[in-house]
Amino acid sequence: MTLRQLEYIVKIVECGSITEAAKKLFIAQPSLSAAVKELEDEFGIEIFNRTSKGISLTVDGTEFLSYARQIIEQTELMQQRYTGKKPSKQLCSISTQHYAFAVNAFVELLSGLDADEYEFTLRETRTHEIIEDVKNLRSEIGIIYLSDFNEKVLNKLLKENHLVFNPLFEADPHVFVSSKHPLAKNASVTLEDLENFPFLAFEQGEHNSFYFSEEILSTVPRKKTIHVSDRATLFNLLIGLNGYTICSGVLSSDLNGDNIISVPLVTHERMRVGWIASEKSHLSLMALDYISKLKKFILEYGYKTK
Repeated sequence: MTLRQLEYIVKIVECGSITEAAKKLFIAQPSLSAAVKELEDEFGIEIFNRTSKGISLTVDGTEFLSYARQIIEQTELMQQRYTGKKPSKQLCSISTQHYAFAVNAFVELLSGLDADEYEFTLRETRTHEIIEDVKNLRSEIGIIYLSDFNEKVLNKLLKENHLVFNPLFEADPHVFVSSKHPLAKNASVTLEDLENFPFLAFEQGEHNSFYFSEEILSTVPRKKTIHVSDRATLFNLLIGLNGYTICSGVLSSDLNGDNIISVPLVTHERMRVGWIASEKSHLSLMALDYISKLKKFILEYGYKTK
């Protein structure tokens, strides 16, 4: 085993393919494949699943990657200490459902970062893609919610992919509406109150199952439904069409202005929001710092963190 071989594994995971990693590393693809095979033979494990659709980490590969990253990080710290070598570019990738608090924590993470170079990724994306991102370690952590309705299905999927759900907080569902919405000044609203207004939901692509919906109470029949793919569009439609969406209620005026407000929804349902990660991965210091900032922001809003 060499340090270079460990760097190869990390780069392959970052790129998502051996071919693309070989280009970034300026080496021949057969040479890179041979280096991976040597590592697998040396340790008696398979690091990658290889299929016609590409590669993905095996369970052993996920654990191996965690150790590889730790060794590389420790080597870089030693080089900085004794040779004055410039720190490498800091990397961090997060996948999340469309939550303002996830963006707030990301902003705070970067604002407090003392680094000349970094390359971070924040993906607000579909539920199934979040699970795939974390499964294949394209993202260190993912942020999703569980409810009585979707918990059994999602927990089964997480278990099959060797992922663990870590609770952050439990939320009473709210609706987001325009500050000029006819119901905006209500102390709370019911589904009956909202019946004639357009319901806005994030589309889930080919995995458009009720279990993957970002909005709780997804199976309730509605007269008017609009599916969108991003938060900015959703907020514009909330304002322009007097629409509504169902959410955790955590809203940031710093990021979203004062045109959108949160109103409690009368329901017995609860949202259990948390972060997922591979059961065998060791989170980087950057990912741990991000989780800490998530909890800080949630506490500021008034929710108790887990």
